Order: sequence, then structure tokens, then C-alpha cells
Amino acid sequence: MTPFPAQTDVVIIGSGHNGLVSAILLARAGLDVVVLESAGVLGGATRTEHPFAKVPGLGQSTGSYLLGLMPPELLRTLDVDIPVLRRDPHYFLPTPGPAGSPYLLFGRDRADTRAQMEKFFSPRDIAADEQLAVEIAALRSDLAPAWLEEPSSVEAIADRHIRPQLQSTFIDLVRGSVADYLARFGFKSELLQSMYAVTDGLSGLNAGPDDPGTGHNFLVHNMCRLPGADGTWMIAQGGMGTVSRTFADAARAAGAQIFTDARVAAVTVDGGAASGVVLADGRSVQARVVLGACDPYQLMSLVPDGVLPAALTTHMESVRRPGTTLKVNLALRDLPAFSCLPAGSPSPFGSTIHLLPGSAGLSGATDDRESPMAALRAMWGEVQAGRLPAEPTIEWYVHTTVDPSLQDPAGHHSSALFVQSVPYELAGTTWADALPGYVQQLLAICDRYAPGTSDLVADVMPLTPPGIEEHFGITGGHIHHVDNTVAFDERMPYFTGVDGLYAGSAGTHPAGSVIGAAGHNVAQRILADLGK
Repeated sequence: MTPFPAQTDVVIIGSGHNGLVSAILLARAGLDVVVLESAGVLGGATRTEHPFAKVPGLGQSTGSYLLGLMPPELLRTLDVDIPVLRRDPHYFLPTPGPAGSPYLLFGRDRADTRAQMEKFFSPRDIAADEQLAVEIAALRSDLAPAWLEEPSSVEAIADRHIRPQLQSTFIDLVRGSVADYLARFGFKSELLQSMYAVTDGLSGLNAGPDDPGTGHNFLVHNMCRLPGADGTWMIAQGGMGTVSRTFADAARAAGAQIFTDARVAAVTVDGGAASGVVLADGRSVQARVVLGACDPYQLMSLVPDGVLPAALTTHMESVRRPGTTLKVNLALRDLPAFSCLPAGSPSPFGSTIHLLPGSAGLSGATDDRESPMAALRAMWGEVQAGRLPAEPTIEWYVHTTVDPSLQDPAGHHSSALFVQSVPYELAGTTWADALPGYVQQLLAICDRYAPGTSDLVADVMPLTPPGIEEHFGITGGHIHHVDNTVAFDERMPYFTGVDGLYAGSAGTHPAGSVIGAAGHNVAQRILADLGK
């Protein structure tokens, strides 16, 4: 067993993917690096687990579940290879009617997508979809270099990186709402508009479709540039633990030491500068640099009162939000069948399956004719009132159809329901009391689209916002650490203002998600400050 060091150059708090990226770069630069992880496993929320007591051999990405936003330049810099699998098709928008009811199942084949849109939607929707794709591709290309730099203001990034004809569009998108941005394209179908608003604009946010900053989240979620991705999200083969394991192996090969079950209780400060950490079990490590790869609020709580600049603590409190994500991890005995799909259709299960309020009206059903965008607004109103939405937005995944390596010998499938917006705290009840019934309610929604799904469930592992906080150690259960309505230099800075103390998690630039750019950028800042 590696002896626990009393002293090092850099101590990193947390072994999420950003912390491991920093460890690789700092160790390769010749620094002694120690990574301390409070949990018994590496990776933070980027991990593969076997969480089902009734199906113990089934693997599941319990937290983050797709890899799309990691810059290819970062992987080249790190000289690592993460095996990824492309989902094709990658989007599935069903309606709950019988075969022949409208649906959209699309991937690489744009001609097939266009044919579906002609059949079920309208020429206006085709034109809007194509214009949206072209504009986002241009913004994606222009913004990419900014993700591997120190953050600056929205206007400065626009001036430096965005082509002149899109600069005002970029500024309005980052500062504005996803509803306003999508309205520019003139979609006739509100269902299509709500699909894009939900999956890219609202995912992981404590916000509704009309709130400022949701446009930034939309842009973030369209920054997929991995080779072969073509703007889509990929699956890490073997689950998201493959990402953490790959980075941890590279960090160890560079000389970094990584310790699990090592909870940091405090950052020590001497003479106004960070000097190391003390663990919950009494051990301590002295260090020239302390890097918080945990969420910013956890890092701030470890620093003695009055040490951090008052302007920083005031700002970070002003943007603090609790998480609003509910993830229901599922073990399925078999694959369900969607009633709207005609015989012979491609498998929809590797894709992001969008179950959206308002979709029933499109198929001619009478139980839900509310406008999809009105339904989104009503859902957010319920969440703000502390109520579980009766008709939530759900993204549904069954990744074992693309990555069978996760299956157990009996052939169970790992699946998940990702519910975008629920309250952190419930009005008039508790999560313990409400959760079992709400899981059944969510499965009943699945049954509308794929009858009999509930009967296929072999086991369930739900994670409420407080459950995410407890399981992964993220303050407030916010999967982005800092809400992605907060952009660029408004996020936690890499240098905290205290000598030797840095932050480099999803709560810093560029955004929350499995990106890794923050780990790269803070490492570059540390090396520059050390004169390396």
C-alpha cells in the first residue's frame, strides 16, 4: 500500500474527471501531485456502478451518462483514448398513439429525417430545423477555442472568437432564454420546439424555458465535437467509469498519487496563503497548491471564514441554486415496444427518447391537448411551487442496446429516466414519502408510449436532488455545480484570490457537464503562476 504523504507540491480535492485531468497535466510538468477522494470509488459523478440489488451483474452509469462535450484537442493534449460508441439514431420523439401516429426518429440519415418531418410535421419545420442546425454548427466551431482559455466576458468572447455576422446572435443567446432563441426560427410544431428547449436548454438547470441564461445552456449542450459525433452525444464504452479510469491510469503513470476514502475536512491557511489540507480522520498534507476539484460551494466551506475575498463569496452566493434533476436508474428484463413505431423501424433505444407533455395532442389522443410550450411553463410553475409536476419532461435511455458490455449474463438492460425539473424540497411532504409513488407515475407515463414497460422493471435506483447530493457529494445536488445559466467569467474563477488556492470543477469555466476543459485550464493557470 502506498504510504500517505505528509507533503506534496499540489493536493487536489476530488477525483472527478476535471480533477484527474489536472492531475495528469500537473504531474507531467514535474510536480508531485496527490488526489484525495472522499468516496470509496473514483470519478465523482462520472462512474460506472452495479447499483441494482436484484440484478447485481448489470452495469450502469448512475450519474453522468453521455460523453459529448469533451474537446478533441484536450484528448490529444492528454494523449489518451476513450472508446466511444455513436448512437444512430440519436433522437427519438414518440407520440403515445398506435402505429402510424407521428414520431421523429433521426440520426445520420438526413434524408430519412426530412421524410419523417414532411410526413408528420411541415415544410416550415424542415426549414427551421435546417436553419437551426447551420447556425449552431457555426457557433460551435467559433466558440470551441474559448473553452480551453481563461474565461472573459460575453462581449470579449464574441469579439475574439465569433464571426462578425453572428456576434449579436451569440450575445443574445448566451444572455437570453432558450424559448426566445428557438422562436427566431419559426417552427410550426411546438412539440419540436419544446424537444429542443428541454433536452438542450433546460437539462440540469434550475430554470424555466423563458429564463435568462437558458440560451447559454442550449449552446453548451450543442458543443459536441468528438470525432465521428457530427454534433451528437456519444456513449463511453463500459459506462462513464471508463472516462475516469482512463484519466486515473494516465495520472498514475505520470506519478500522481490517488487516495480514496480520504475526505478533506479543511483547507489550512498560513500567512494568508493555502498551505495544505486536513482530512476528517486527522491526517494532513502540506502543499504549495490546493486545487478544489470538488464543487465550488464545498471548496468554499473548507476554507476558514474571512479568508476568501468578500466579493467572491457574495457573488457565488448570489448564483447559488439547488439541483432540480431526478434520475431514475432502471434495470429492465427486456426491451419495451413503442406503439407509434411501424414494424421494421430502426431500434430507438440507444437514442435520447423524449417523452414530452403535449405530445398526445399531436397523435389525436384526447387526454393531453395542452400546447407543448405551455406545458413546459406549467411544469416549471409546479416545480417553483414545490410540487412534483404531473406531466414532467422525461429523457429515457437504454444504453445496453448500443453497449452490451454493461449487460449481465441474463441479458438485463440498463436504462434511465432523466426528469429535468423537480423541486429540491417538496411542499407539504418529503421525498421519502413521495418518491415511490412518483416513480410509479413516471413508469405509467412510459406505459402510454410503450405499453407494458412497468412490467419489465426488475429493479430501480432513483436519485432525487438530495439523493444526488448524498451519493455523489455535490452541494445541493446540482449536477452542473453552478447553474449553467451562469456563463464564462461569472462562474467560479480558477484562482480564488487566495495565494495557492484554486478551483477547477464543473462550477468553473466553461460549464457543467463532462467536459474536462476546466481541469486543463486551471492546471495551465497553476503552472503559469508557479513559473513552470
